[in-house]
Amino acid sequence: MKRPTIIDIARAVGVSKAAVSYALNGRGGVSQETRERILEVATQLGWRASSAARALSSDRAATVGVVLARSPEVLRTEPFFMQFVAGLEQTLSAHGFSLQLALASDPVTELETYRRWWAERRVDGVLLTDLRVDDPRPALLRELRVPAVFFGTERPMAGIPVLWVDEHDIADSAVALLAGLGHRRIGHVQGPAQLRHTARREREVGRAAAETPGVGLVRDQGDYTEDGGVAATARLLDAADPPTPIIFDNDVMAVASVARAEELGVRVPADLSVLAWDDSMLCRVVRPAITAFSHDVGAAAARAGVMLLELIETGVADDARLQQRELIRRESTGAAPGFG
Repeated sequence: MKRPTIIDIARAVGVSKAAVSYALNGRGGVSQETRERILEVATQLGWRASSAARALSSDRAATVGVVLARSPEVLRTEPFFMQFVAGLEQTLSAHGFSLQLALASDPVTELETYRRWWAERRVDGVLLTDLRVDDPRPALLRELRVPAVFFGTERPMAGIPVLWVDEHDIADSAVALLAGLGHRRIGHVQGPAQLRHTARREREVGRAAAETPGVGLVRDQGDYTEDGGVAATARLLDAADPPTPIIFDNDVMAVASVARAEELGVRVPADLSVLAWDDSMLCRVVRPAITAFSHDVGAAAARAGVMLLELIETGVADDARLQQRELIRRESTGAAPGFG
C-alpha cells in the first residue's frame, strides 16, 4: 500500500498542505479544532513522519528572503513596497518565520544575494516581484533549487509557483471611463521599460484604446519617481496635440503631476484628467483626490507568503490569481474640455 502523504491528509480534511504540516509539526498557524481534525485523519490514514523530512526541517532557517531591486528614491516614496512588506511580515510571523530583506542596486548584486543566502542557509525560500524582460532570476533559482514564488506575473512559470494577474479588464475600465467623459486623445505615462508589467500595460491600454471608436493614444516613459513622472507629463502636454487625460502606471507619478499642475500650466480636472493604476493614501490626500485602481497589496503579499510556506513545507504550491482591482472614481477625472 502507498504510504500516505500530507497531501493525502490535506485532501481528506479539505485544508491546505501548509496547514497539515503546521498541525503535524506542532506549530502555530491553525486553530485547535483544525489541528485535532488533521491529527485524527492522519491517524486514520496511517501517516508516519519521514525521518528524512524531519532532518531537513530541523536544518531550516525559518526565514524567507526578499530582494528589492529598485532605486532608493522609488523605495522611499512608493507606498506599494511598505504595504507589501507589512502584509508579508504579518503572515510570516504568524507561522514562526522571519523576513530577510535586502536592497540591490543592480541585477548582478541581486543574483549574488540569492546565491549567498542559499549557500549560507540563511533562507528557506524567496519571494520575488517585478519580473523583467529577459529576467535571469527564474533560471538561477531553478538551478539552485531554491523554493521561490513570483508575485504579479502574467502567466505560469516553469517550476516556480506564481501569483498571477490579468490586467485586460483594468485597461478596458480606464479607457471606457475616460472615453465616456468625452476624452478622445489619451496619454499614458509608463513605468520602467525593463519591467514586464510595463510592457503588459502598454499592450492592454493600446488594445483598449484601439477598440474604442474615436480614441487615440500617446505615450511617454516615466520611472515611477516624482520627477520622472512630472517630466513625462510635461513632454506629453508640450505636444502640438496634447492629451486631455493621462493614465499613470503608478500612484507617485500621478500624485506628483497633480501636485505640480500649476507648474505644468494645467488645472486638474478642468484641463487635464488624471487616473492612476495604483491606489494609495497619496491618491486620497492630494487635492483633487485621484481616481485610481484599488487593491489590497498587503493581502496579496500575505497570499504569496502562504504559497511560499506551502512550497517550503511540502515541495508543492499551486498558482493563484491576484484579486481584481476596483476602479475608485475621485475628483481628478472630469469631462473633456468642451464636452457636453
